[in-house]
Amino acid sequence: MKTDLDTLLIALYVLVDDHVIPAEPTRRPGRPKRLTDAELVCLAVAQVLLGARSEHHWIRTCYVRLGHLFPYLPNQPGYHKRVKAAAPLICRATEYLATLCPSFTDDLRLFDATPVPCGTSRETVRRSELAGLADYGYCASHSRWYWGLKLYLLTTIEGMPVAWCLANPKLGEREVAQELLAHARDRAVLRDGMIVLTDKGLAGKEMERFATDQAGVLLVRPDRKDEKRRYGNLAGMRQWIESVNDTLKGQLDLEQHGGRTEAGVYARVAQRLLALAAAIWLNWATDAPVKRSLIAYDH
Repeated sequence: MKTDLDTLLIALYVLVDDHVIPAEPTRRPGRPKRLTDAELVCLAVAQVLLGARSEHHWIRTCYVRLGHLFPYLPNQPGYHKRVKAAAPLICRATEYLATLCPSFTDDLRLFDATPVPCGTSRETVRRSELAGLADYGYCASHSRWYWGLKLYLLTTIEGMPVAWCLANPKLGEREVAQELLAHARDRAVLRDGMIVLTDKGLAGKEMERFATDQAGVLLVRPDRKDEKRRYGNLAGMRQWIESVNDTLKGQLDLEQHGGRTEAGVYARVAQRLLALAAAIWLNWATDAPVKRSLIAYDH
């Protein structure tokens, strides 16, 4: 099979239409949508993979690059509103894709948090609709302050997202991690005896006790200097997590999402995670050597 963007969008459309969108027993009143929900999801994925940050520019690009796949393309305001409203559907599609990959049954998960900046000026901080949700946070890995949110992400070993959330960076990492691990356990993406590889930010006996007793998993992280040797520095394995974050930031423009409202940021982060999930899923299906490679789909 030729792995290119057209192939990915066609395969994703069939999967979403057949398995993710619930069948309606009867048609609702009014005119049917000219752009179906499955087509909308595919457009949202293509936008991210092709690196189109501006929705005005994206709609113009669609006519040239994807016009042969989509009989109808909406205007910019309609597309923007529908993508925000489709955020729950985008999340369901990501969850379903994860279950189709062989790595979903593995006993190892990767967990990390990464900044999602939402503004770079004092005026933005003062007037933004995100002011009640976003806040200032510090990114230790890059030694910088930012204003925005923090993405907490649980993935398989090759980076397939299985659970995630956005949180205020002022909140403690352990508290948010506990909530996310509990949610993942309830959604059956964590099972008894699994190993969750993370960083030193989740150090502490209370956190480890929660992971063991409540989530039923073994939390593995690099050793701190003030404790006995257990796992070492895990430098090679920690690189797996950093490479997932690098894909989200470098190739999928996570930090340039452009969201200005709570719903907008949530939808745009969900878009990027679905784009990553779709590429990994098709790479598994076509037996690509690098499961997280996006090279075949970014042009």
